Amino acid sequence: MKKLLLFTIICFMMLPTKIKAQNDGAVAGAVVGGLLAIGAGVAAVKQMQEQAELKATQYILAHHPELESFSLKTLDFDGKKLKDMSAVSVISYKIQEFTPEDKPELNGKKQVLFAFTSQGWISESGINFDKITWYLIDDVEWMHMMIAYVKVSSSEKDESTLETTLKEGRVVNKGVKIKSKLVIPFFKLEGDMYVVTDYSEDMKLVYNERSLGIFLKATKDLVQMGRGDLIKIHEFFFADEG
Repeated sequence: MKKLLLFTIICFMMLPTKIKAQNDGAVAGAVVGGLLAIGAGVAAVKQMQEQAELKATQYILAHHPELESFSLKTLDFDGKKLKDMSAVSVISYKIQEFTPEDKPELNGKKQVLFAFTSQGWISESGINFDKITWYLIDDVEWMHMMIAYVKVSSSEKDESTLETTLKEGRVVNKGVKIKSKLVIPFFKLEGDMYVVTDYSEDMKLVYNERSLGIFLKATKDLVQMGRGDLIKIHEFFFADEG
């Protein structure tokens, strides 16, 4: 944001000095208007983040009374623009329990809450939470999902090998890497090719080159998780173990 403001100011200073006074006013107004629009977009995303975190907290309080002390934060809003958020098909929240005390440390159980979105989940009025499906998982469930996904995406089918590899490595565009070495390459597919596994009563996992697809049986929505989100979630669960 600071770099953008500095760039705008420099551009404004470089305008020809012979521009007529009335044009000066118009240009200045356009610059100010543009900066205000940028600021409004940033503020709108921030407001959406606060709204999304509040709704997720309400969901946890209503449906998971076993969570008595926890931290909740989204993974998705940092660095995102308003137009980026309208294309988001799943919002991910990091949840971690802690022991209540003065200046507590986040050292308890980790979970991730998914908010799967349906078309029209963002409107002029903000977020329509009637178009969101919630799904809470822990590290065990996440590992099961990743094993099932890598099995359908590659020629490696041994689950014990996959679990060991996934705990040490991470899923990237081309497969599973441990440090800089690609140890499990994914199948190379065309953009219109899909490989599917029936993961659970709630969802199917879909491999399409460069993305993890999750087909929700209840809503019949196919949502996609980007590699960046997969890496963030995997590191959240297993960074201390790798």
